[in-house]
Amino acid sequence: MNNYPSEFPNKAPYETAEAPSGFRHFLLDVLETVAISLILFLAINAVSARIRVDGHSMVPTFQDGEFVIVDKISYRFNDPQRGDIVVFHYPRDPAQEYIKRIIGLPGDEVLIRGGVVYVNGIALVEPYAFEAPRYELQVYVPAGEYFVLGDNRNNSSDSHDWGTLPEEFLVGKAFFIYWPLNEVGIVQSASAAYEGVTP
Repeated sequence: MNNYPSEFPNKAPYETAEAPSGFRHFLLDVLETVAISLILFLAINAVSARIRVDGHSMVPTFQDGEFVIVDKISYRFNDPQRGDIVVFHYPRDPAQEYIKRIIGLPGDEVLIRGGVVYVNGIALVEPYAFEAPRYELQVYVPAGEYFVLGDNRNNSSDSHDWGTLPEEFLVGKAFFIYWPLNEVGIVQSASAAYEGVTP
């Protein structure tokens, strides 16, 4: 029995919205997934980068072919420190990215003599270095620049070869190895090697 007034004889008891077709529903799900993925991709790339170690300049700390996550945001709040391993645009060809260790900060004197690295007159004890450097030099690090070396001192294109690194070329700090699986882990700090070094 129809309980509606006679002036609306054909009105249904309930109004319902038309459900989207199966294809339309699928398309909306796909677009939503793509949008979320894009937002996450942009957010992750704003704070981190991923690089592949190419070559042997950072042996034994990194091996050729390892993949590393780079923290791009911490240097916006804190200054780079001696011992940090950094990724940067190679000053002579910014399209290339290098990975090296910071040895000297702006204002430091770096002296390499007799196979020993000195910073502001303090000899560094460097368990991370593959071997003692077979070259000698003395550098005063300019303001706004850094002195960087590869841990494989005698097989590395670094500040002993092409000079100090301007701060604007820094990409970020290497902090996590994610491939291969047997090497996964946080990149260890080397701050102990620089104890006693004063600005």
